[in-house]
Amino acid sequence: MEQLDQIAETIRRHMEQIDAARDAAYQRSRSLIALCARSIRAIHREEWDTAEALLAEARAATDDLVAGVRPHPDLYFAGYTQDAIKEFVEANLVYALVRDRALPTPEQLGAEDNTWLNGLAEAASEMRRRILDLLRRGQGTEASRLLDAMDHIYSTLVTFDFADQITGGLRRRTDALRAVFERTHGDLSNNFRSAQLKEALKALEAKLTESEAGRRAG
Repeated sequence: MEQLDQIAETIRRHMEQIDAARDAAYQRSRSLIALCARSIRAIHREEWDTAEALLAEARAATDDLVAGVRPHPDLYFAGYTQDAIKEFVEANLVYALVRDRALPTPEQLGAEDNTWLNGLAEAASEMRRRILDLLRRGQGTEASRLLDAMDHIYSTLVTFDFADQITGGLRRRTDALRAVFERTHGDLSNNFRSAQLKEALKALEAKLTESEAGRRAG
């Protein structure tokens, strides 16, 4: 029985270490998600220096999170850990898409492949907000570029037809992206039709004015 006490004590110490690592990971995950949300908000506001500083903070926070759970695979692959890393991926991909930069790879971001793909899906969905902002400012060309990017991303993600256990639930996020893309495509089409109608009315008004001026001169 003395041997049992020793074994139990060894196991208890190990579990205490895991429990402490779990608590730290949970807190770090929440802090990382908040940083990423702030960085995306700064991107939409075109506060580039702020966004870049927050992304750098998020990078350090991600490294701390991963370092704390790497020795414990169950914690590393836990939902809250991978969700936080997914938010980090999303923030970086949103920045790249908005600024028309090369997309950082899973390796560059230190993310699992399925986590990166899920982050990509959410980054593409986030483009709807950017596109609507651009349309309100009359920047249709840039809005069209981002809509094309959304379409390309959706067309790519839909080819990953694997079980959810492999993709981390990618199918659900891809379906959500499709719905967002279709709504955004409709908004962009309506905006262009409205712009074309305005131009046609202006041209008609100018023609009528010219015709009336000619009639009076005659």
